[in-house]
Amino acid sequence: MFTGIIEATGVISTISGEGTNKTFQIISSLTPELKVDQSLSHDGVCLTVESLTEHTYQVTAIAETLSKTSLSQWRPGGRINLERCLMLNGRLDGHMVQGHVDTTAVCVNRQNQDGSWLFRFEFPGSFRNLIIEKGSIAVNGISLTCFDVTNNAFSVAIIPYTYDFTNIRDIFTDSLVNIEFDLIGKYVERQYNTALKR
Repeated sequence: MFTGIIEATGVISTISGEGTNKTFQIISSLTPELKVDQSLSHDGVCLTVESLTEHTYQVTAIAETLSKTSLSQWRPGGRINLERCLMLNGRLDGHMVQGHVDTTAVCVNRQNQDGSWLFRFEFPGSFRNLIIEKGSIAVNGISLTCFDVTNNAFSVAIIPYTYDFTNIRDIFTDSLVNIEFDLIGKYVERQYNTALKR
């Protein structure tokens, strides 16, 4: 479980493939604090640390993960958002994020608003019941509040700290991002649909 509050960014050093899997070597300031078998959010995708060196660590994404996230488009030199799992003895500053990406979305607009930035994303309409006006959403693992919500699009406003400290600054028109909808909303939607079928 994560909060959507990004701790650091990492840089993809190398990418290799074996079968349908892809293995990523990542350089990060968090590396000295990591351990093998630890869960780590990468642009909102929960991956397990497999091995460590002094400055890099390794994770692998299987075919299922690659098909449902933006990881298949990662390239060496790319910057990714990182967050270690939630500790239960601290404040929940963002919202409950599982690191289980629901779908991807495409950036359709980016505006510099002289002190903040406005991004608009389009997502598959089949997920429209999982998003609400002023609700929480994770975009590349970043906990954000969505607004101007329609059946297949939403906007988010980015403060300077988030813009400077995460890879949201690397997102431009046509960029693909990972989306995780609010966990509580997903449970409510399931209960509602189950009740209708009774």
